[in-house]
Amino acid sequence: MIKRFMALVMLCLSIAVVAQAEGLSEYKMSSGDLIKIQVYGEEELTIETRLSDAGTISYPLLGELRVLGMTTGQLSTYITDELLNGYLLDPSVSVAILQYREFYIDGAVKSPGGYPYQPGLTLQRAVSLAGGFTERASSSKFYRVKEGEDSSRPVKVNLNSPIQPGDVITIEESFF
Repeated sequence: MIKRFMALVMLCLSIAVVAQAEGLSEYKMSSGDLIKIQVYGEEELTIETRLSDAGTISYPLLGELRVLGMTTGQLSTYITDELLNGYLLDPSVSVAILQYREFYIDGAVKSPGGYPYQPGLTLQRAVSLAGGFTERASSSKFYRVKEGEDSSRPVKVNLNSPIQPGDVITIEESFF
């Protein structure tokens, strides 16, 4: 009876782990993101830092780490593995994004410029952050260049399109 109960508990735990893993962030960190790395029980290893323009951070004991393109889960695993290599016996590391890098909006909006990214951001919300459309704004000519893509090939988007950190949005003017 106890063996069946333990098997049932293990099955439930593995289902919970799989469900949790599916919800992990796929957000890839880049220059300008502000992150917090926390090692439970090791205050001197808990830091808040912004990724440099090269996508690196300086971390106690480990030195300069290139974290560009990593997810928070990948960075947590990497630091855990490195700390296990002669520094700590059983480190518990968590990594969180405290502030995302900016997105940029220009063209026919009242206040063009860079704005802090917020999860779930759409073009319509981005325009609102920029003070709304100007009188001459087009009602359909909206373009986005994703960070790291060729800026000579903007992609046409609509008001419901998701916006990501580092994106550059252009709102064209209407001629009528």
